[in-house]
Amino acid sequence: MDPLKVQPAQETKLHFLDYWRIIRIRKTVILAVFLLVVITATLVTFILPESFSSTARIKVERDASDIQSFTERQAFQGYDPYFIQTEFEVINSEIILGKVIESLDLMTKWGQKYAGGDRLKLPEAIGMLKGRMDLRPVRNTSLIEVRVFSEDREEAAKLANEIAEVYKGHRTEQRRRLTTGGIKALEARFSEQEDKVGKVQADAEKLRKDLGISDIDAQGTAPAPMVEADTYRKFEALRIEGEMRLMGKEEMLAKLKPLNKEELRKVLPRTIQDSLLTTLLGELSTAEQRFAALEKDFSPDHPNYKSIQALLAKLEKQVTDQIDGIMVSLDIQVASARAELEKLNKSVQDAKQQDIDKAEKSRPYFDKKREMENLMRFRQILDLKIASEKIDVDLPKSMMVEIVDRAQPGVRPVRPNKPLNIALGIVIGLVVGVGLAFFIEYLDTSVKTIDDVERALQSPVLGVIPQNVGYLVDEGSESPHAEAYRVLRTNLLFSRKDDKLNTAAIVSAGAGEGKSTTVLNLATVFAQSGQRVLVVDSDLRRPTLHKTLRVTNTIGLTNYLLKQNTLEEVIQTTAVPSLDFMASGKLPSSSLGILSSNQMKDLISELKQRYDFVFFDSPPIMGVSDASILASEVDITLQVIQYRRYPQPMNIRAKQLIEKVGGNLVGIVLNNINMSQDESYYYYSGYYHDYYYRSEESAEAGAPGKEGGDKGKVEIKQKY
Repeated sequence: MDPLKVQPAQETKLHFLDYWRIIRIRKTVILAVFLLVVITATLVTFILPESFSSTARIKVERDASDIQSFTERQAFQGYDPYFIQTEFEVINSEIILGKVIESLDLMTKWGQKYAGGDRLKLPEAIGMLKGRMDLRPVRNTSLIEVRVFSEDREEAAKLANEIAEVYKGHRTEQRRRLTTGGIKALEARFSEQEDKVGKVQADAEKLRKDLGISDIDAQGTAPAPMVEADTYRKFEALRIEGEMRLMGKEEMLAKLKPLNKEELRKVLPRTIQDSLLTTLLGELSTAEQRFAALEKDFSPDHPNYKSIQALLAKLEKQVTDQIDGIMVSLDIQVASARAELEKLNKSVQDAKQQDIDKAEKSRPYFDKKREMENLMRFRQILDLKIASEKIDVDLPKSMMVEIVDRAQPGVRPVRPNKPLNIALGIVIGLVVGVGLAFFIEYLDTSVKTIDDVERALQSPVLGVIPQNVGYLVDEGSESPHAEAYRVLRTNLLFSRKDDKLNTAAIVSAGAGEGKSTTVLNLATVFAQSGQRVLVVDSDLRRPTLHKTLRVTNTIGLTNYLLKQNTLEEVIQTTAVPSLDFMASGKLPSSSLGILSSNQMKDLISELKQRYDFVFFDSPPIMGVSDASILASEVDITLQVIQYRRYPQPMNIRAKQLIEKVGGNLVGIVLNNINMSQDESYYYYSGYYHDYYYRSEESAEAGAPGKEGGDKGKVEIKQKY
């Protein structure tokens, strides 16, 4: 069968009214977000104190030597954004800011000003200073702007200048420390590595002597094997040849042993090249021919007769003895071949075991040797590094940190900008509110309108069912929800291509979409119009219709399919005239085999003859295969989709599964529609509401004689 055809996604074009509908539906979210953002922006703007800013600019470049070292390449030292970003982090670090705080005694000053006189801790002071700083690079240059904000204009300028001075001093100290400390650390590590190499060399030499490893083996990375690869391949070829020879002899011997003497006489000359046996058999054949000729002319007492008879007996014994000897010889050959093969295998295994034992015995030495080689390699790297660093230290270097512009006290406050902040709050609140509304609507991929269904599934919507629908079996034909199912019944009848299509399966993509309610209410409407209707609960996983109809579930569909009960015994009547019900029955261990059986097909054919319409309830089509089987066996299929419940791809997949098994999907039923909130369904809501109250008024008008009401009901049945 062809794989499921995935329909191409159609382009969704939204009209202006669609945008307006989304804004109407989500107006609460938009208004709440808008007010929250605007109020927050306004409060923050008026709560924040006024502050001044001062800016110092410093020029920062990499450390460079007048002469290139061995490890450096001749390259142009241009603008490097990563270097500038690194220096940003250095300026923001505790190393720089801590020195600034200690130099200006900010822990005491800010403690008296902001902490009620208590001295601030260093992390607290650093956090406050970071909150007042703003570092910015000057584009395409090596300049950094250090901007500081403060309620005191003089303090802002002093802080910016101090940060620049401390950073410059830090770079100078860093250069001095790096030029002297690095080489000492490398030399100490080199000395430590020398000691490790000497100790490991001594341990390796001791292991070589203790384990008795030869000089030849010690030069390699592992001991030389006892069996070379070529020798092993020769042994393997001999072993395979011996196995094939042994298998041939054993197979021939196994075929010859069950044969009797007469059969061996016929088979052995063709199987074994034995000249004596061939000669004896020839003489025996000649003697038998002579005996046959003499037997006609002489009596048993005649000397010639007795002579040839004795010769035959002698030849028979010689042939038998020769055959026995050949069979014994074959047994000896098989045993000899087996012993030879075992000896060959033992020789190879012994050589392998010797190699394993030798490798295991010498492993500690070679492990220690590898450790020694790694240590010596690292020692060599350290030696080269120390020599390179000593040369680099002697090369002259210059550090490029220069304060280009010193900070000056500000003239007017720069924070907060009240008009700008409030305007931004209004704009951002409106944008965020509308954006959040459309984002929530975008995430909601469930079915919302009839257009969604017909555009995505390419199937007509036959009925729209409102929310909070009850069971028409209990509510009666005058229920306010009955008209929705009458419309569905009418559309379903007109959707049939043939009046003989009277078996229908009601399916849905997932659980909880109102499939069972739809099948029962639709069947009730058909029955109320005077047609004989049967509802079959074919949901063998979780049957529920018997509870709604308040009937037993001890016998039903499974009992009939398993030939435990007759059709009349499993069909039950309901409170609605001309509406019968078949329960699911006891749940089988495997519903798949039952629903796809020939008995199920025969049952559907039988029910088509007995009833005007037969409706089958089924489990979700995406969960199990039962619904797919039913869709392929009945005449038509209805798919129930609940309003705003499951995403559209899930419903599309359900439709594709129905078409894949050959089901006749005639339309879609939109269920559980919120008529009051979605204006797309206002027409349905108003129509059902008006029809219901017109029906009540007609019933009241005909109440005295009881004839007018009954007549109205009859007219409704005839109409639909």
